[in-house]
Amino acid sequence: MSDFAPPMHTGWDDTLKAKAAKIRLIALDVDGIMSDGRLYFSAAGDELKAFNILDGLGLKQLMKAGITVAVITGRRSPLTEKRMTDLGIPHLMQGREDKKVALQELVAGMDIAPDQIAYMGDDLPDLPALTFAGLGISVPNGYWLVRQQADYCTQALGGHGAVREACDLILWAQNRLDATLAPYLGKPS
Repeated sequence: MSDFAPPMHTGWDDTLKAKAAKIRLIALDVDGIMSDGRLYFSAAGDELKAFNILDGLGLKQLMKAGITVAVITGRRSPLTEKRMTDLGIPHLMQGREDKKVALQELVAGMDIAPDQIAYMGDDLPDLPALTFAGLGISVPNGYWLVRQQADYCTQALGGHGAVREACDLILWAQNRLDATLAPYLGKPS
């Protein structure tokens, strides 16, 4: 029994928990998932993005727990590359609209089955990867069809802690959330 249960866990049923318990890899879209989906440009044409710090720590906690993290995005952005490098995310695939194909290429040599993959996306290019993965996750500000096809839609909006919520779900389902949180509460892990 877990000492810590995120508030949204009351909506996490046994089917969702069983799917999340199998996850060995999570792949994420960027725009609309790790950011709020809006693109900002300076007068000089420079692109700006905002990433949520909650999401970053959640991804680090997943990696520390042995879950592989990958990012598959349709856009190419030096800002995305910098953020993923800063977080230590080992797999970044940019400029890929064929996200299911990219995901299949990524796991081909990893001995990871589709039911061991979580994919988090918000729009139509994400849909094939989201339905291929054993656990498809979307966000409330995602496209309606993607939300409808997902196994789980977070309470938090994309770019506002939704990735952290997905990370907590996976850690909770795998009975690893307590150990992840304990050091911050001064408890042994």
